[in-house]
Amino acid sequence: MTGVIKTEIFRCSLRDIPEGEARGFESMEGNNIFSYFIVRRGKSVFAYENSCPHTGSPLDWTPNQFFDKKRNNLMCATHGALFEVETGLCIDGPCMGDYLKPLQSSIVKDEVIITL
Repeated sequence: MTGVIKTEIFRCSLRDIPEGEARGFESMEGNNIFSYFIVRRGKSVFAYENSCPHTGSPLDWTPNQFFDKKRNNLMCATHGALFEVETGLCIDGPCMGDYLKPLQSSIVKDEVIITL
């Protein structure tokens, strides 16, 4: 039986991600830079690869600007696709029905931990 090896790629304080906000991060994976973002809603966090399923471009043109104007949904700056925060489902735009790629996230003693 083979087990799945999980690699922690990021750890930060929950306070580093303000309530109702999203923050982008990068980590090195071998020789490649891995771009992702974390959204905080209360005591919950949601983490996604920072890549639109339609074009592969990052969601944010301006650092840490992941939300639409009403701050209800995540939005791709390239073409305006809207995504649900909790699921990553595209609910409007050219990739409707597709999902952002989720990352495993957890909160342990007020620290956010992202693993692959």
